[in-house]
Amino acid sequence: MKLLQFFRKVALAEGLSYLALLFLAMPLKYIWDIPQAVSVVGMIHGILFILYIWILIRVWIDRNWKFSRATIAVIASLVPFGTMMFDPSLKREAEALKKV
Repeated sequence: MKLLQFFRKVALAEGLSYLALLFLAMPLKYIWDIPQAVSVVGMIHGILFILYIWILIRVWIDRNWKFSRATIAVIASLVPFGTMMFDPSLKREAEALKKV
């Protein structure tokens, strides 16, 4: 269960970093000519994305997820707000584990 809770936290951080990259750093670079924003936020997002995928693989194996669920988790990381939309199902799964 702790792995699933950690995955939820990483997913939120990854999703927020993606939004910061798209809606903060990219405008700073292309509108106000401040390319350093993309360098910094892009690096943070890249690290969080790799961590997300690594933890996703561990959760997939640990929780014995179907391939389709893992695929949805990957797609969620590629869509703005995707990890936030995927989180309620993770929360339900984590709460069900607490009851067991």
